[in-house]
Amino acid sequence: MWRRVGGSWRHQLISPFLWDSIFNISDCPQSSKDDLPQNIDPIRSLRPGNMDFLFQVLFSPLPTSAIFSLLALAAATLFYLNTRPSPLRAPADLQHQTLGIKDARTLYEVFQRGLRVSGNGPCLGSRKPGQPYKWLKYKQVSERAEHLGSGLLHRGLKPNTDTFIGIFAQNRPEWIISELACYTYSMVVVPLYDTLGPEALVFIIDRAEISTVICDNLSKVETLLQNREKGLSPVLKTIVVMDEFTSELVKRGTSCGVDIVSMKDLEDLGESHHQNPIPPKPEDLSIVCFTSGTTGNPKGAMLTHENVVSNAAGVIASFESAVVPNTQDVSISFLPLAHMFERVVQTVIYGAGARVGFFQGDIRLLPDDMKTLKPTIFPVVPRLLNRVYDKVQSGAATTFKKWLLNFAVARKYAEVKEGIIRNNSIWDKLIFHKVQESLGGRVRVMVTGAAPISPSVLNFLRAALGCQIFEAYGQTECTAGCTFTMPGDATSGHVGAPLPCNIVKLVDVEEMNYFASNGEGEVCIKGLNVFRGYLKDPEKTAEALDENGWLHTGDIGKWLPSGVLKIIDRKKNIFKLAQGEYIAPERIENVYIRSGPVAQVFVHGDSLQSCLVAVVVPDPDILPDLGKSLGCTGSVEELCKHTVKDVYLHPELFSIENGLLTPTIKAKRNELKILFQPQIDKLYADLQ
Repeated sequence: MWRRVGGSWRHQLISPFLWDSIFNISDCPQSSKDDLPQNIDPIRSLRPGNMDFLFQVLFSPLPTSAIFSLLALAAATLFYLNTRPSPLRAPADLQHQTLGIKDARTLYEVFQRGLRVSGNGPCLGSRKPGQPYKWLKYKQVSERAEHLGSGLLHRGLKPNTDTFIGIFAQNRPEWIISELACYTYSMVVVPLYDTLGPEALVFIIDRAEISTVICDNLSKVETLLQNREKGLSPVLKTIVVMDEFTSELVKRGTSCGVDIVSMKDLEDLGESHHQNPIPPKPEDLSIVCFTSGTTGNPKGAMLTHENVVSNAAGVIASFESAVVPNTQDVSISFLPLAHMFERVVQTVIYGAGARVGFFQGDIRLLPDDMKTLKPTIFPVVPRLLNRVYDKVQSGAATTFKKWLLNFAVARKYAEVKEGIIRNNSIWDKLIFHKVQESLGGRVRVMVTGAAPISPSVLNFLRAALGCQIFEAYGQTECTAGCTFTMPGDATSGHVGAPLPCNIVKLVDVEEMNYFASNGEGEVCIKGLNVFRGYLKDPEKTAEALDENGWLHTGDIGKWLPSGVLKIIDRKKNIFKLAQGEYIAPERIENVYIRSGPVAQVFVHGDSLQSCLVAVVVPDPDILPDLGKSLGCTGSVEELCKHTVKDVYLHPELFSIENGLLTPTIKAKRNELKILFQPQIDKLYADLQ
């Protein structure tokens, strides 16, 4: 090494055991560094990990004996590094080996935990057009919830699980304040939503005996009052309104036996007559979530605090090796709060002391909300991701751009398969930065659920967005999720492994030729997240829950060799054709939907007929170009008329708004059958 002797530097070979200090002159005084000889730089970089090691040794001014000594030392060091065992990696942070969860076993406690760990940080955000987000802090939300809950109690409601409060509102901070008010005093939330229809609203209010409904705007108040004026829902006595209203509305309510109360006034009343919180127990009912269903009346799934908290904890446990939610995280809320997918996501957020920003209420303004909020956590459904995918693909207009896009996706996806998730590669800067910025530019976790997503779309987005994308599967009856894809698994076409809060098994479905011995069958779930049954409906409860507590989902699953679950069919939607053949229409629909020109398809069969017929909705973006290539022009409606007689093309997409899809984007098969019965009859007649 170089050693200072008197006023000069001299070279001296020392023991190899001091290798790490030989070439480290960082601790030398600067004055000593400045007068090092010019050839000290090669000496400093003589480390085994340096690719220029051999070159620098051979061409250094050292004596031959010193060079051979250094080469021998390097060889010994490399041998040691290459033969030593790999270090044992701890499965958890050794500085935080135990996490206390006893303080958050109910939804009330989860929020209080968020208040504590955030240090009373920002909690709920909202905005008006063209303005930044404004935030309510955790303490503000907690206090407003106590005031609202105290106001409800002062008006005569009881602080127990026999008190059901309806929340009939779009996503906004007041929704969460209303929900938390219920949990603070052990009351039960019953979400209501527009797409149920007026008859279903009446059914739910009567079934749950809801005397108080909290509404956001006058339109929803109008819907409830119209029902009361018809003599329906006599149990409804109070409507609490978030928005401002006139004295005329109060008079109209009085005339039909309903008190119209301002949410602000009710909070003021509660502040003046404050009551200490009466928190629930984990086994207490927290929410009754009515599923829209594809046929018949909605069913009210009864979920406890333990159900929801265990499901949220299971989700966190499934991805915490890669992502741990923290106080700096921000989620955007636009998926309906009336559904458990969004409820569980927000439970995770509040437990971490993070923030939730609400969209403005218009899905068309969501891109602007995303750019303004810059969320880090993004719960989403495939329908939206398909639009993102289509927009990026349509931007590659020329052959070269399409080639470059595909090449960039291939390079990025190769990294994803190796476990590298990033958004700062050259491909991100050249190709993907626009789509990332359209989501705010900071998304690090995305969870997709509620419906299947195409593997090609999922693979593309995992590459293009540079963030962790997880796919979940479940249903309301198991709170939200029962399986979740794992960090580092870049494969697609499956829904992951069971969550830690439940176990999953497959059971035989003989009539469909699915057998558990072949790794196929109906998906059944058992665990802390499984619901307690349907409200006042023991018959439907017995159909869903067997005597051993297993939830029968009605979905057909298949275990893949890697131990993940793939959903391959649906048990309920099967019918028998005239020749005795069982048909699962959704399985056939999933094949046809892969065709580019097909946007939606409804396959139908009749037990008196020997074959199937279908109603197809063409993709309005693809059909015109396809028509031109075939020599046909005109509007989508006109093009739909130019077809062979045994296929019916429908020009309007099935949607939630026109009553043909459930809020979770499932086809309402009974409504579709009724709507298209004339076309179905004609298709069968033409086949005679």
